[in-house]
Amino acid sequence: MPKIASVSTFAPPNILSQESATDLTRELFKEKFQDIERLLKVFQNGEIEKRHFSVPMEWFSMDHDFEERNRLYIELATMYGIAAINDCLHQNEFLKNSVPPSDIDAIFFISSSGISTPSIDARIMNHLPFSDETRRIPIWGLGCAGGASGMSRAYDYCLAHPKAKVLVLCVELCSLTFQKEDYTKSNLVGASLFSDGVACALVCGDEVEIETSTRMPTILSTASKWMPDSEDVMGWDVKNSGLHVVFSRSIPSIIENWLGPFVHQFLERNGKTKEDILHFVAHPGGKKVLEAYETSLDFAASMTDLSRKVLKEYGNMSSPTVLFVLKEFMKREPNAGEHGLMAALGPGFSGELLLLRWD
Repeated sequence: MPKIASVSTFAPPNILSQESATDLTRELFKEKFQDIERLLKVFQNGEIEKRHFSVPMEWFSMDHDFEERNRLYIELATMYGIAAINDCLHQNEFLKNSVPPSDIDAIFFISSSGISTPSIDARIMNHLPFSDETRRIPIWGLGCAGGASGMSRAYDYCLAHPKAKVLVLCVELCSLTFQKEDYTKSNLVGASLFSDGVACALVCGDEVEIETSTRMPTILSTASKWMPDSEDVMGWDVKNSGLHVVFSRSIPSIIENWLGPFVHQFLERNGKTKEDILHFVAHPGGKKVLEAYETSLDFAASMTDLSRKVLKEYGNMSSPTVLFVLKEFMKREPNAGEHGLMAALGPGFSGELLLLRWD
C-alpha cells in the first residue's frame, strides 16, 4: 500500500495575535454592526491564539482589487511552494536521505484561494530541477477538504503506479481574500478563523525503496462523500473585488448528523470499528467543528488534542491544515500497527477519509 514518507509545513512570516485581529476587526466594522462587541466574541471563543499571514496587518485596512490580490497570490504561492517542497524532500526528521526533485513522478497541487493558469505547480517547476516528464495534477475548489482529498488522489496514483514518488502540495493564502467592505456575518466569522499556510507531503508507491527515520503511515483505504444540494454551506462568492467567503452557521449541526454514518460505514467496509482508531488526524475547521467531530463519532476530547494544538497556533489554513496535524502525529511516531483516521470536510458539501496504519 502507498505510504507517507515525509511531510513539511510552512507558515508565512506575518504573525497576528487573536487579540490584535479582534482590535483590527472592531475598527473596520464598528460603524456597520450595532452589536459589534457581541459579534467579536467569536474571536475569543474560537481557541485560536495567533495566526500567520502573507501580508502585514496594515494591508487589511486598505482597498485591493481582484487583480492585485491574485497577483500577490501567484507570487507568494510560488515562493512559499518552493520552500515547502525543498523542506519536504530534504526533511531529515523523516527521511534518511534527501529525494531530488527529478525523482518525483507527479505533483498534485491543491488550492482554492487564488487563480493561476498555468497553475502554480508549473511556475514552481521552473525554479526546481524537476523532470520535464513530471505529471501535473492541479486541483482547485475543495477548500478545507483539499488536503485530505489530495492525499487520497496521491494514494490512487500510487496504486496505479507502484514505483511512483508523488508530491501533494497545498497552498492557501486566505488573508488575500479578506473583504473589508463585506459586512456579512460570514465574513466576520472568516476573519476570526482563517489564515495562511503551506504543506507538502511525499507519498510513495509499494515498490519504492526509501529509508525513513521514523515509522511511516501507510494509507490502507480512502473514501469520498458528497451531499447533494449543499452549495450554500461553504465556499466562495466570486465578485469584482475578489473572493467573498460563504460560511453557513449550520456547519456544526450538519457534521453531527452527516459525518458519523459516513465514518462508521467506511470503517465497517475496512473491517474496523471506531475502537480500532487510536489516532484521529482531523482537519480543525474551528472549535465547534472539532466538538461536532467528537459528538458525531463518540470520540473523547483527547482524540482531537493535536488538531486543537494546530488550531490554537495557526488557525484554519484551509487545505494545508490537516497536513499540519498529520506532521504532529508523525513526529510522535505512533506504535507499529496502530491505526489512524484522517478526515476533512469542505465545499460541495463534501468529506474525505483516509484509513492509516503506522508501519
